[in-house]
Amino acid sequence: MSRLFLAPMEGLADCVLRDVLTRAGGYDGAVTEFVRVSQSLLPHRTFRRISPELDNGSRTPAGTPVAVQLLGSDPACLAENAARLAELSPVGIDLNFGCPAPTVNRHGGGATLLDDPAHLARIVSAVRLAVPEGIPISAKMRLGVRDTAKAIDCARAIASGGVASLVVHARTRDEGYRPPAHWEWIARIREAIEVPVIANGEVWTPDDHTRCRTVSGCADVMIGRGAVADPFLARRIKARMAGEVADSGAAARAAEWAELQPLLAEFWRLVQGRVLISHTPGRLKLWLNALRQTYAEAEALYRDVRPLRGFEETTQMLARHGVPIAQADAG
Repeated sequence: MSRLFLAPMEGLADCVLRDVLTRAGGYDGAVTEFVRVSQSLLPHRTFRRISPELDNGSRTPAGTPVAVQLLGSDPACLAENAARLAELSPVGIDLNFGCPAPTVNRHGGGATLLDDPAHLARIVSAVRLAVPEGIPISAKMRLGVRDTAKAIDCARAIASGGVASLVVHARTRDEGYRPPAHWEWIARIREAIEVPVIANGEVWTPDDHTRCRTVSGCADVMIGRGAVADPFLARRIKARMAGEVADSGAAARAAEWAELQPLLAEFWRLVQGRVLISHTPGRLKLWLNALRQTYAEAEALYRDVRPLRGFEETTQMLARHGVPIAQADAG
């Protein structure tokens, strides 16, 4: 059995896009963008804001399970907040050892922790001890900070702390998101530890998925930016694995774009409840900018929406492009 997971993407995919992408289908699980943990015990409302799915059995409206990701560097504080989060019965708690953002790394969080494997073990062990056994702990790491010298040591340290699974993004922190992804390093990590490893990085097509699994040896794959650019990618991958021959011609893509219209309308409706109305056009442009890598129609829509600043004029432009905006709340 091979599973597909929707990756956490800070600044790109929040609960609104998780909702829409999991409605498109194909995902077996998802992970939230990170909840930053510093020196305070966070209230329940903070976890619910990042993951409103917690009030829906820890699942998206489409039924996809969602784990909540924590980011921090202090084992005791992370453990305390993980215990508080556990009170809301998440399907899982994930630990972020992969964020490359300078603002995160300057404060000792994310991928910069990969310089100290022993500290990774302390964090994971503390969180595992603080959380009921019925809630799995997972983690996501990169291959290192500047190079891969400590990749195996980091993976072993994380595994020793008691994680149920480990996602490996096949690049170092300093490589950011530049291709290629080093899937062969995921294979080395998978062979070095006993917990299940999930491959992540540079999966944009079903062919990429096949190559990633072949090179890494992993059954399961996590998809990030490829999922944002192509909302039906997971579904297409599942069809490929089932032996179905997909039609990739212009007519098939046009049919997919038509299927995407109600999802765009739902995105536009939902995003109004998450950000200030004045910020909604920016959120739409962010997604359309990704979608235009896959659909010519998205390129045209992005071109017309890009110069717009107001909510009403953006709503009107969506309707002009065939998005069934009557389904959205334009108030």
